[in-house]
Amino acid sequence: MNTIERVEAAYARIARIDRPEAWITLREKDEVLAEAAIIDQRAAAGADLPLAGRLYAVKDNIDVASLPTTAACPAYVYTPERDAAAVARLRAAGAICLGKTNLDQFATGLVGTRSPHGPVRAAADPARISGGSSSGSAVMVALGVVDFALGTDTAGSGRVPAALNGIVGIKASLGLVPTGGVVPACHSYDCVTAFAGDLAGAVEAMRAMTGPDADPASRDWPAEVRLAAGPRPRLAVPRESDLEPLDPDFRPLWDRALARFEAAGVECRPIDVRPLLEAALLLYEGALVSERYAAFGEYIDAWPDEVDPTVAEIVMGAKKFTGADLAADQQRLRAARAAARDLLDGFDALALPTAPLHPTIAEVRADPIAVNAKMGTYTNFVNLLDMAAVAVPAGSAGTKGFGVSVIVPAFNDQVAVDLAARFGGVEAPQYAPAEAELVVFGAHMTGMPLNTQLTDLGARYAGAVATAPAYRMYALNTDPPKPAVVRAARGVSLPGERWLLSPTALGRFLTALPEPMTLGKVELDDGDWATGFVAAVPTGTDITTTGGWRAHTAKTD
Repeated sequence: MNTIERVEAAYARIARIDRPEAWITLREKDEVLAEAAIIDQRAAAGADLPLAGRLYAVKDNIDVASLPTTAACPAYVYTPERDAAAVARLRAAGAICLGKTNLDQFATGLVGTRSPHGPVRAAADPARISGGSSSGSAVMVALGVVDFALGTDTAGSGRVPAALNGIVGIKASLGLVPTGGVVPACHSYDCVTAFAGDLAGAVEAMRAMTGPDADPASRDWPAEVRLAAGPRPRLAVPRESDLEPLDPDFRPLWDRALARFEAAGVECRPIDVRPLLEAALLLYEGALVSERYAAFGEYIDAWPDEVDPTVAEIVMGAKKFTGADLAADQQRLRAARAAARDLLDGFDALALPTAPLHPTIAEVRADPIAVNAKMGTYTNFVNLLDMAAVAVPAGSAGTKGFGVSVIVPAFNDQVAVDLAARFGGVEAPQYAPAEAELVVFGAHMTGMPLNTQLTDLGARYAGAVATAPAYRMYALNTDPPKPAVVRAARGVSLPGERWLLSPTALGRFLTALPEPMTLGKVELDDGDWATGFVAAVPTGTDITTTGGWRAHTAKTD
């Protein structure tokens, strides 16, 4: 199906599904078809368009050039001349935006009901909430209209709607995706997020948007970034008492989720997560809410009748705090971040239910603030504590959607992706970039005694390789046994593995190498050269004819 056909199918589906409240601005079909024709032509001509043919929706607090931005407050409207940084990158990659989606006004809420355009109904049950604030984006993905959609996340808005609608939501480390061109909610903790029907689609969108820019809050991947979760990850999970807020109907689903992790080779161990959940209270109950007033409080002061009453009540509550209150809460937050590092020391990630309940729209209307607060029980702390998360679906209780979030320290995003992939039983897509590689042919290969020297550094297995037919292998007299690979006139092709590492990890690996091991360039059978173990001169016993180190050790065992 070409892009034009995909656009036609999307608009036909929009007409069938009866979710008009999910959109604030839907582009005219003819305009989108004209853009699709250009994309197809460019792709046919060989243009580099990794997202060619992908259709997406954008939460209406993120700028799309020539489309109005309202943040679900019609009187706030402006029409930007330029795309937000994230949108510009998607456009450059060939993706096509269908329009702007509904949200909890000014991205303040986790319910999807705080909008003058009406509550966005859940994909599976129109009587239930879709979750917010990125409500319309999540529902358009869940109902199969778009391939992916953009949300934002300050307290959980890129994760809660994913859980309630049975899709994947990714909230990267703060700053990895620039927030330029996004109406701020709490600028220090805002993220642009991606929803998709599967993990691969969400990562694909995130990868296209990720990278530093001029935004002062923008950050790049560090040199020591981990590129894999490792063969036997350790996962922290909440104790029984920490699950008290969970809907009883969700409890069997949580137990099943832990069993899935264990079956996938993940070691689950309970910890006391109360310090994390208590830190979450700072976002709305403490002076940090002043950031919301700084973002759009003056607008509410000037136009109070244009703002959702619940949103206004939350934001105007910031006026009672002083600068000293804010300084004190920022210090509490720094202490909470240190406590979180200690709490998760020795673990690769933390798993929590994404949301503790899936209420009806009527239940939210009856008690809008209390129900919303409960929705953020397991999400509010993540951005405050500078963490990243991947939310994945984990079943349903009737029409109530349930999901699990894998939460990691900043820049360990790839670890979260890997664990989410294990949970879903799918191949883990690569999100974090790999700037260094290493080819190994002996004791550092998968399942061999020294492989942990790579996995402990966060190295990522990238597939089998073979040398050019120009090498011989010698068994060294070491403990544990390992080989030397030597370039030779009468050489053969030797099997090995390719591993990806961060530059810092490769440097640490090199400095720890004992004699006579060293790294150099190895020619591969495809003509490329890669960094790997080499020896300048033959030493030890020639074992070339055995067919490589794995075959040699199998014969000697």
